[in-house]
Amino acid sequence: MSRAAIIGNIQRGLKRGPLPADQQAMLLDRMAKHPRHLIPARAPADVAGRVAWFSKYVEQEFGTVDVLDSYDAVPAAVVKYLAAHNLAPALVAAPHPALQAIKFDHAPLLQVRFGTAAPSDTVSLQHAFAGIAETGTLMMPSGAASPTSNNLLPDDAIVVLPAGRITGCYEEAFDMLRAEFAVWPRNIMLVTGPSRSADVEQTLELGAHGPRRLHVIIIHEGK
Repeated sequence: MSRAAIIGNIQRGLKRGPLPADQQAMLLDRMAKHPRHLIPARAPADVAGRVAWFSKYVEQEFGTVDVLDSYDAVPAAVVKYLAAHNLAPALVAAPHPALQAIKFDHAPLLQVRFGTAAPSDTVSLQHAFAGIAETGTLMMPSGAASPTSNNLLPDDAIVVLPAGRITGCYEEAFDMLRAEFAVWPRNIMLVTGPSRSADVEQTLELGAHGPRRLHVIIIHEGK
């Protein structure tokens, strides 16, 4: 069903037609200005502080964090993570330019396939668009360089995040998105920890709707 048909069905259900011109103008003005509501002063202003705050909340939400000096250290960190969890040294990596530039041949036993995850893939390597310090959340827009299935299918998700792209709050992360995307991605995932649910008898189950483990590698050059 097309977008127009869906909106038409909603309008008929509400027994209303298109908005009057003055209300349309008011909504368009509000969307263009992105007014701020009250923003809690939680996350520190400096990069090192935001890295620490972000890491704290990732770990609080059952994720793990590794802080590295450069992208060159990523292959060894990935091999170490896989070995610690008794996982095969193989993964599917999102075709993000920053990941494709990593010299994975420095870890010859690690098998890396760039592309979209398949049901048989157990580990994915991704590159986050941004991190949000106030809740330890990753922002993952969909696109050719970041397939959505890589966020959902594998049991283990390893995500690379530059420290400079950790914002204090959600509003700042969405400001970055508006500045860097002329056309918004079809899907924007906000990921806080591994997938989990307690719908059945209030028993926490990890991996309910996606990865059961989340490992974030923060690249903090000059730390």
